Amino acid sequence: MAWRPRLVALDIDGTLIDEVRVMPDWIPTAVSKVVDAGVPIVLTTGRGWAGTKLLVEALDLPPGQHVCSNGAVRVNYPPMQVLEKVTFDPTTVVDRVLEEHPEAMLAVEVGKEGFNVNRLFPEGELTGELIVVDRDELVSELVTRVVVRDPNASEADFIALAHRLGLEGVSYFIGYTAWLDIAPGVDKSYGLAAACADLGVDAADVLAIGDGRNDIEMLRWAGRGVALGGAPDEVKQAADHVTGLFEKGGTAEELLRWFG
Repeated sequence: MAWRPRLVALDIDGTLIDEVRVMPDWIPTAVSKVVDAGVPIVLTTGRGWAGTKLLVEALDLPPGQHVCSNGAVRVNYPPMQVLEKVTFDPTTVVDRVLEEHPEAMLAVEVGKEGFNVNRLFPEGELTGELIVVDRDELVSELVTRVVVRDPNASEADFIALAHRLGLEGVSYFIGYTAWLDIAPGVDKSYGLAAACADLGVDAADVLAIGDGRNDIEMLRWAGRGVALGGAPDEVKQAADHVTGLFEKGGTAEELLRWFG
């Protein structure tokens, strides 16, 4: 029997929406084909829940599980139910980052709807309530993610920063820009595997699509991991297939291959 996905895992930024957070018309059209086929869609993202919820609702997805915060948070929605939340003490991470890069903007993910930050991020980069706090409050509780940002630095600067930090027991994910996510030793494949276990779906039957370095583990884990055409080379190398550029409809191209 020919292979067909029994579950579709979709990254958000760069896979469902573009760099200015616009969703092309062909995305909801293609996603609706998957939904109509009765195949679960699991949004699997580095975003926190507040930012993920926006896409769940924009796509009018049926009730189901989603993986947020690079695998550290797994929810069922609607109604909202936190199924798993993996946390860590951010103190060492925050102090080491500020030691290595004093100009860094820092955000720690707290609760379901926002972040504590040491200063405000560029508008639109974080979704949810942003509260400016001092260093002591920034590290006062366990968190699911630390975000490091410097609009004046380069992607290469942050790759070097990640290597210099040398921290154990956490996971690093570097974005296209000077953006670094630090998670509690988990990645997207961790949360996705748990969602699939709940739904009785084997990894071999999962189609996963993404474009970022935080998608590498998920693309390797899934039965069919697909990278967008504009992804970094290391992401493409981790994938089973490379589809077209996002702006040329690459995500829809892959979904319609199976659900057209």
